[in-house]
Amino acid sequence: MKFMKLGSRPDTFYTAEAVRSVSSEVSSDLIVQVTGSRYLLHKFPLLSKCSRLQRLCSESPESSQPQIVQLPEFPGGVEAFELCAKFCYGITITLSAYNIVAARCAADFLQMTEDVEKGNLVYKLEVFFTSCLLHGWKDAIVTLQSTKSFPLWSEDLGITRRCIEAIASKVSTHPSKVCLSHSYSRRERDDLSCNGAESQRLKPASKGWWAEDIAELGVDLYWRTMMEVKSGGKIPSNLIGEALKIYAARWLPNISRERNFKDQAGSDSDSDSTSETTSRHRVLLETIVSLLPAEKGAVTCSFLLKLLKAANILNASSSSKKEMTRRAALQLEEATVRDLLIPSISHANDTVYDVDLVITILEQFMLQGQSPPTSPPRSKLGFERRRSRSAENIDLEFQESRRSSSASHSSKLKVAKLVDGYLQEIARDVNLPLSKFITLAEAIPDFSRLDHDDLYRAIDFYLKAHPDLNKSERKRLCRTLDCKKLSVEACMHAAQNELLPLRVVVQVLFFEQARAAVGGGKVTELPSNIKALLAAHNIDPSRPTAALSTTTSIQAEDQWSVSGFKSPRSKVSSLKMKMAEDELDESDLQSDGLGRSSKFKAFRALPTRPKRMFSKLLSINRNSSEKN
Repeated sequence: MKFMKLGSRPDTFYTAEAVRSVSSEVSSDLIVQVTGSRYLLHKFPLLSKCSRLQRLCSESPESSQPQIVQLPEFPGGVEAFELCAKFCYGITITLSAYNIVAARCAADFLQMTEDVEKGNLVYKLEVFFTSCLLHGWKDAIVTLQSTKSFPLWSEDLGITRRCIEAIASKVSTHPSKVCLSHSYSRRERDDLSCNGAESQRLKPASKGWWAEDIAELGVDLYWRTMMEVKSGGKIPSNLIGEALKIYAARWLPNISRERNFKDQAGSDSDSDSTSETTSRHRVLLETIVSLLPAEKGAVTCSFLLKLLKAANILNASSSSKKEMTRRAALQLEEATVRDLLIPSISHANDTVYDVDLVITILEQFMLQGQSPPTSPPRSKLGFERRRSRSAENIDLEFQESRRSSSASHSSKLKVAKLVDGYLQEIARDVNLPLSKFITLAEAIPDFSRLDHDDLYRAIDFYLKAHPDLNKSERKRLCRTLDCKKLSVEACMHAAQNELLPLRVVVQVLFFEQARAAVGGGKVTELPSNIKALLAAHNIDPSRPTAALSTTTSIQAEDQWSVSGFKSPRSKVSSLKMKMAEDELDESDLQSDGLGRSSKFKAFRALPTRPKRMFSKLLSINRNSSEKN
């Protein structure tokens, strides 16, 4: 830290009977009262340098008794006044970044200017402030911090503005060219003097070396400093975002959902202090949000969601919530499941997490995730393309559009995985409505879910946490599942899951039987109903395919899923039990009295839609045979 010493005489101030006096052979003729303290001083040294004291003494009548001067609301209090008084007596005083603001305000209050005497205190303080303190990194920060005790005086004297400008200019300068007097991150003492001699010490290597030190500022001064830094346009947005993250970690508490949070908010005990603290944190949060760079990726999605979580608890303004929701939606693919677990503090419902907020974020992500065209635009005339641009440029544009489209597709794949993981977490909440679960599950496009294992786990968790769901609600819950996208392990679990609707288990058995047959190379021995289903979807049974679960899709109202297991015969008894429990009418699975034929036994396990397709094939075959 830089410092300056003025005066050469030893300190002769002493206290006697609650009165501060100066040891002198000359009796005191001036009594100065400063904020409840009394000083016995002498007119000559003080009035020769303080224009204000001159005027106050001239306004009082002459008397043989010591003249009394009242100085109410003195800036800086007794410490600052005594500093100025010692300067007048020539007593040694030490000035630094910690007391420069108080001394400067006090000197200005006493009007210790050059008009009264050359080399007065105001002049010396200004020289020290501009030539030394503003050139030091830590000195400028400490000086700026001390202005919060004298906000109006500091603004009028330009101290606050000059400190902010000095700090902002150093932020945009390479650290090797900055006079780093002291840093919180290094905790090293500095031995710089005002002549600029520099000690040997380590230089910070990080580009964001300044963020930790600036984080010590209060919210108002921090906002002004960061606005000055951003206005310079020399600091990358990611460094601005990192600085905001450091500041939030320094001042914003780690707010988490507590059992008695709602009770504390409405309790009478310490309600005033709690409200004041909440208000202060709310202002801090909204200040950070206002400083967020506009560029995408300047801050992480995890940080945005943490701010959103704090905003939810602190009841921040709706504009701040909307801004963070929009920003989080732009980078949703970067989030984790833990980031999305935002506590719900609404009195309207008792859900553990704020699912509505996540639904809003997901909807905005889907709206902004529109993929660009995957083919180059066609010109109206064939020769216009050759005349306007070369074939190489068109091919380049085509490749760029494909890359952009694939990037958007990749983001949706990540978000689909994220949402399925989130569904598994919230499914355990007994108070979670079925409609919200289904809304989240159906918000993901079909192509974004490469497999449905995670979705099946979430549905299984929800069924276990909500055993009172009726048959219709269980069907609605399972409608999003695609049995062709389940792994063998998930299929085996689903085939034995007694909580699933009967029709889901039937589809599991059917598709797993088809998959096992195709995978075993025995396509020619498939039952006729499975052959018909494969032919209806343009799949050649005689040619081995990769897997039915990844090459076909059934468009039907009953498109649920849970893919089966390799040996469905072992589960026939459990299937019959489920049919009995659900009171399934076997006559509905027969067609024209042919259900007793062994040829159509497998047909009874078909879902409704494949059965109708098979019936159409039968009618076509009958018509052709009649014609023949």
